[in-house]
Amino acid sequence: MHNDFYVDILTNYTNNVLYIGYTDDLERKVYEHKNKVYPKSFTARYNVHKLVYFEEYPCAIAAKDRETQLKAGSRQKKIDLIESVNLEWIDLYEELFGE
Repeated sequence: MHNDFYVDILTNYTNNVLYIGYTDDLERKVYEHKNKVYPKSFTARYNVHKLVYFEEYPCAIAAKDRETQLKAGSRQKKIDLIESVNLEWIDLYEELFGE
């Protein structure tokens, strides 16, 4: 997963908080959320660090556009999207990066 961009959806352990973002380094980003590198951030305050969905894009513009589209959608659409590929809401970080 090099030189690509990603749109990701993270949640907390109870799956009731959804966070959508984009990055060029998915492993680093999720690691930072898991370790609360930015302790005053939204994700740290709400314990959002479980990667439940991601999409890969060839450029930042496409990823940012998709992030904007997802954020504008309803919560149910986000849930349906996650469950279309991750019905059990497992943490994909462990599966992708072995941690």
